[in-house]
Amino acid sequence: MKKLISLTVSAALLLAPLAYTINAPALNLKVDAVSAASEEAPAATAKPAPKATAKPAPTPKATAKPAATPKATAKPAATPKATAKPAATPKATTAPAATAKPAATTAPAASAKATAKPAATAKPVATATPVTVHKDVYQDGVYVAYGDAYSKGTEGAKVTIKDGKIADIELLRTSPKIIDRNARENYSGVWAAYGLMKDRLMGKTRDGAAAVDAVSGATRTSNGWKLSVDRAFERSLAHQAADATYFNGVHMGVDPEAKYAVFATYEANKLTAVKLYPLSATGDFVDEKTYTAEQTAAIAAITPALLAKGASAQPVAGFEAETKAAVNAFWDAEQNASINNKAAYVDGFYSSYGTARSVGVERADVVIRNGKLVDVKLFRLGSNLIDRGATAYAEVVKANAPMTAKLLANGSYIANYNEKVDGISGATESSHGWNQAVERAFEKALKTPDEGQTFDGKFAGVDNQSKVMLLVDIDADQVTGIKLSLFGADGKLIADDKRTEEQKSLVDKLTAGLLASGVQAPDIAGQEALSAAAKAALTDALTNASKVQGTYKDGTFTAYGDAYDKGTNKADVTLRNGKIVNVALSRVGMNMVDLGKAAYAEVQKAIPVLTASFLAAGTREGAQDVDAVSGATSSSNALKAAVDRAYGKAEVTETDKAAYFDGIFIGASVDKTVNVMVTTKYNVPVTMAVYYLDDKGKVRYNLTDDELLVKYEIENTSNGKGLHKYGYRAAAFGANDAQKAISAKAVEAIKAALESAGK
Repeated sequence: MKKLISLTVSAALLLAPLAYTINAPALNLKVDAVSAASEEAPAATAKPAPKATAKPAPTPKATAKPAATPKATAKPAATPKATAKPAATPKATTAPAATAKPAATTAPAASAKATAKPAATAKPVATATPVTVHKDVYQDGVYVAYGDAYSKGTEGAKVTIKDGKIADIELLRTSPKIIDRNARENYSGVWAAYGLMKDRLMGKTRDGAAAVDAVSGATRTSNGWKLSVDRAFERSLAHQAADATYFNGVHMGVDPEAKYAVFATYEANKLTAVKLYPLSATGDFVDEKTYTAEQTAAIAAITPALLAKGASAQPVAGFEAETKAAVNAFWDAEQNASINNKAAYVDGFYSSYGTARSVGVERADVVIRNGKLVDVKLFRLGSNLIDRGATAYAEVVKANAPMTAKLLANGSYIANYNEKVDGISGATESSHGWNQAVERAFEKALKTPDEGQTFDGKFAGVDNQSKVMLLVDIDADQVTGIKLSLFGADGKLIADDKRTEEQKSLVDKLTAGLLASGVQAPDIAGQEALSAAAKAALTDALTNASKVQGTYKDGTFTAYGDAYDKGTNKADVTLRNGKIVNVALSRVGMNMVDLGKAAYAEVQKAIPVLTASFLAAGTREGAQDVDAVSGATSSSNALKAAVDRAYGKAEVTETDKAAYFDGIFIGASVDKTVNVMVTTKYNVPVTMAVYYLDDKGKVRYNLTDDELLVKYEIENTSNGKGLHKYGYRAAAFGANDAQKAISAKAVEAIKAALESAGK
């Protein structure tokens, strides 16, 4: 009889002998009120005023907030009603006039005494002192806030506050869809500002952050980040001001389906303006000049309803679907504007799994903002836990898009899931798995985590070289059952009834050892490699069940080593839980085509050796310790760099948020006739070299005058120290049609090279 034991996840991870670690510390979301008084000015009541002068333009408006009617703070959603309430206060001033009618002289005396008592009750001014003192008390946690919105989006900051200081910070530069952009998609002046501003803000108090200098060339963005940080501190206050509901300024929101963006302007807790913008399929603003008649009519009809009723606006006749999307967008803007944002989740990227089966499992990668699902990608993994993509069952492939749309329309996972109603016909099991994965991703995002370190259920785990698969049952952080399967030489699981007697015995011994001792199970003599694989598979399963988001995204990431005038080295790296589970290495020529057997003999020999070494190393750090292959040292080092850059692209939160990796990168035109080599330093392109290729991808040197002119223009418009002229939004040029055609191809190659260099 098999012995079942309770195996806690923490023990499994702490005792793992395979140097296999979960790649992210738990988010510190414990809410403890702490005082930053040691770093703040003693006169806490003066804080808002200095802050307003030190901060971007919107902040001074914050000092006007106390003028708002306190009642408005009780009804954020019904802002228009709040604007009506002040009308009641003038009536209150007429009421005392009525009480003045008692003409008795004693009455005034009595009323004088009565007015004296309020003076005594005015001592609650003393209670104002504790209230203002509380403004120096910030709660530890992670807070996300945004600056004022404008036509290109807005800035944001994800701030970890501890002991009244910035313990960690991720700076965001959002698209109209309010999802953080890749740094290189922003203005070039912003590229260097990420690192500079992060360094300046780290460790600062609220006042210290407000006094930080903006980065030259990115002033508006820097001030937007500072405003975001200040709002994050405001949200972390243990005691919110009773008369402050909204941040002054222009706040942006988008509905989960990205049909509309709303700009909502708040002044002194009142909604003063609303602008409604339709979004394109790519999540960008539709150019007003291209509005359809229907879009124009919808905007004209819905905008007044939003201004009058906000998130309570009723469907406008004839535009019911549009109104629903616009109201959702307004709600999002209102949440971004709310000082006391009540979202239960921390904004960001999260990934999780559904219930595992021997044939595979579903995974969902989601982005959450203000408690709503704003982006989701669904995957169907095979028994080796690698995405099957288009090779998955046909019905599952077809179900992906409609299920994605259904989840976005819902703005969350589907509660009380019913496979007949909510599932996609022909793929109900996968539909349920995707919904379950999204639900678990939301639980990972909770500000106040639920009890337990792992989800309950059945989770799969596979070692990174796909030798062993486990289906692990977990209940209340305890492993209650394990089913172990072996992979055959063909990469498929060996069916139970197809195992040899030796394999059956081995499976029984491995299973018993894991149940008895977890990842501390002793190796089976003569089967050390398989024993290690089984323990790695258990660690993988426990990580897949964890409620903590890892450091790296799962998936396949392509990156390159440094190039030279014969080509470059490429690595397609597949990661799961930060481990290398597959890697494809290749040597490509100047036309970016795999050279295969045409590559140098030493490189051909080195590729399988390095492939095995990277898989055996398994981690980012381990890959860099792999020995170079003799005779192919430069290619070995280039492939090691490519693997490291693949990890850089997979980071959930970039440790070094930059536009480009430093190095040398090449790209080719679509027709493979032009190659451009780009050198990046300080994370920006600084030099470029142009090569013209023959039909075999070789560099040719007999050039026309027009080709020489294009080459000269691109190669000689940089001093090698700053951003290259064509390193940002390159466009074709030329004095005649031939030059324009050649330069257009060169620009294609530049963009391809920059894509290779991009983080």
